[in-house]
Amino acid sequence: MKVKVAFYLLLTTCLTGYAQENLTYQKPPASILALADYERAPAVTMDSKKEYMLLSYRNTYKTLDDLSQDELRLAGLRINPNTNISTTVTYYNNIKLRKIKDLQEVQVSSLPVNPKIAYLTWSPDETKIAFTNTTPTGVELWVVDVASAKATKLSTPTVNANLGNPINWFNDNKSILVTLLPKNKTALLDSKKDLPTGPIVSNSDGAKSQNRTYPDLLKNKIDESNFESSATSELYKIDLNGAATLFKEADLYTDESFSPDGKYILLTTIQKPFSYIVPLYRFPQTSTVYDANGNKIKTVNEVPLNEIMPKGFSSVRKGKRSMNWRADQPATLYFVEALDEGDQSKKADFRDELFIWKAPFDTAPTSITKLQQRYAGIIWGDETNSIVFDSWYDTRNTKTYLINPSKPSATPKIISDRNSQDVYADPGNFETKKNQFNRKSLAIENNKAFLIGDGLTKKGQFPFIDELDLNSLKTKRLYTSTLTDKKEDLLSIEDFKKGDVLVSIQSKNDYPNYYFRNIKQKNKLTPITHFANPFESIKNVSKEVIKYKRKDGVELSGTLYLPVGYDKSKKEKLPLLIWAYPTEYKDKNSAGQVTSNPNEFTYPSYGSFIYWVTKGYVVLDDAAFPIIGEGKTEPNDTFIQQLVANAEAAIDAVDTLGYIDRKKVAVGGHSYGAFMTANLLTHSNLFACGIARSGAYNRTLTPFGFQREQRNYWEVPQIYNEMSPFMNADKMKTPLLLVHGEADNNPGTFTLQTERYFQALNGLGAPVRMVILPKESHGYAAKENILHLLWEEDQFLEKHLKN
Repeated sequence: MKVKVAFYLLLTTCLTGYAQENLTYQKPPASILALADYERAPAVTMDSKKEYMLLSYRNTYKTLDDLSQDELRLAGLRINPNTNISTTVTYYNNIKLRKIKDLQEVQVSSLPVNPKIAYLTWSPDETKIAFTNTTPTGVELWVVDVASAKATKLSTPTVNANLGNPINWFNDNKSILVTLLPKNKTALLDSKKDLPTGPIVSNSDGAKSQNRTYPDLLKNKIDESNFESSATSELYKIDLNGAATLFKEADLYTDESFSPDGKYILLTTIQKPFSYIVPLYRFPQTSTVYDANGNKIKTVNEVPLNEIMPKGFSSVRKGKRSMNWRADQPATLYFVEALDEGDQSKKADFRDELFIWKAPFDTAPTSITKLQQRYAGIIWGDETNSIVFDSWYDTRNTKTYLINPSKPSATPKIISDRNSQDVYADPGNFETKKNQFNRKSLAIENNKAFLIGDGLTKKGQFPFIDELDLNSLKTKRLYTSTLTDKKEDLLSIEDFKKGDVLVSIQSKNDYPNYYFRNIKQKNKLTPITHFANPFESIKNVSKEVIKYKRKDGVELSGTLYLPVGYDKSKKEKLPLLIWAYPTEYKDKNSAGQVTSNPNEFTYPSYGSFIYWVTKGYVVLDDAAFPIIGEGKTEPNDTFIQQLVANAEAAIDAVDTLGYIDRKKVAVGGHSYGAFMTANLLTHSNLFACGIARSGAYNRTLTPFGFQREQRNYWEVPQIYNEMSPFMNADKMKTPLLLVHGEADNNPGTFTLQTERYFQALNGLGAPVRMVILPKESHGYAAKENILHLLWEEDQFLEKHLKN
């Protein structure tokens, strides 16, 4: 049966003066369809011993029916009230197991019929894998025995997955802590049937509350009731035979975390009052530690309602935050508190303080270090070595420290101090391994730690492994990838003594596959997987990373694609498509660094223009569009000028190569890239047309900041107005295809942004077409919608660019 969809919203009282169409779903041309309608390779996870491999299969796309299920939008959640799981979950439809040393894949037996698998969770000893299966009436708990590759159902469809992963293994590997729907679950209210008992009233007490524009917030008492009903669970202990025992009574559990030794559990619950202006993660919360039998030990944290935050991205809430279990000790909590009351505008020698707190928490927490900037994470190692990170948003600075947790008075040793956007100076990520508690902790061998780096340089990408001496803090290079025709990703060190490293290798024609590389035996490679290239039709396209300069000297780059068989000597003039996304920087050096690798596998998706290389277009993908503000100058102070300069440089670079007709250039982008596209068509004559998907075009509707902009509208109204395509709609005369998901869930990019921008352009006589994709969120998922989107884009480009 054909699905009829009106792609233009039928708001006849508001949208008048333009032609509406009622279309059946269309499919793109054959060359594009062949690339878009493909079979996805399985996702791969491995146990820590690298004995078994789990292969998880899913459909390439969801269906429109998947997106058309009942949905509640509450406090930042999107959930199915019938099944009690997020509507945004992507399901697997099959799982297989394989011993890594064997090539034979083993089908997991006894799986549910037409499975909808999610939340695959290995047991601590990695002999079992728990998962959920979503049925039409609810979510079930299942478990797979790895050795026998057999699945067993452990519960009826009463699992509550509305707040995320409902599965936590007990340390005995024989029981699972699961969030289940209360036996006396409160019925949901229907706003169409349950009449309100009074008006909706909001008050301001005069305190500043500058929040970003959040979607799906609570709006009234009915929403409050439905949120409480949906978020409330009972905690049950379910063994591998399916026997269930009540562990904790009903509450709004938002996080459950066992201590490394398994003797304690930290439970965090949402409290009232609920808020209408922030999502659930800023509602009041209480964290309490219980023993493994459910007996209360101590309430360790009480977080008040967090509607008001000091201004700035480096500001944080007051009180304990980032509370979790220390990975290298049996039962020790750690947390951070701000020393500047969380306000980045206040001067302070130290911003944050890190504490530890040993069970049973009958003594005061112990401070182990103070940080000059905001706490940004920790890797626990052992009693004398741990790695701490801090950062400061405004300066983009990040520091890495070696601390001795047992000597709080000792000054932290700085391992690295750099600009976080300076990818050429990135020292890499510290390697971890499972400790005696089956928790990931800093890998330490003979007082040496190890760093795995991406290896981005001016000359290309050469991933590396460094050994860091924890006494001298000097590094020794153990391995550098020398591949120039392939891209190698170093994933983990599997055996430090033998030198075995898990890697992934790909090229523009070779799908990424896994290997073991031995860096002590002439870099010997042993293949693990053999996934084939699903995109054979474009394996011979010309692909290269080109480098060029903006008129102010800023170095730029992009990945250039030419059609199969294109003769570079004859230099036929073809249309050019540019796909980009602006990024803010605080210095020109970082902005000019190249992160693209020409040896990355060519993976077409609706998120780029690569499909159209099959239709005779030249494509410049991921073109660099830096927006730079050095010193006290903010990047957005010259946003429009830099945007146009980036576009001019990109077009000039490809035109200089002789491949394009510069009168036939199109630009496109998604989200902030759509915002970029609309501005480029408004403020330049460089493009014949543009495609803008799921963008925000009126910045007065995001008045307390957007992207990396921290200033509010009332501080810099001219910036907000100048940057808003909506405010300059009268200047826009270039054909534009506007696309948006009907149910956008991204902060700031409400579907209303596209609808109102279209109305403005239509009223002012601009050539514009609007496509609203039914049921879609910020990222598009349904096969019907994605294929039709590609058809729309192809029709638009053929009409306004190619011909």
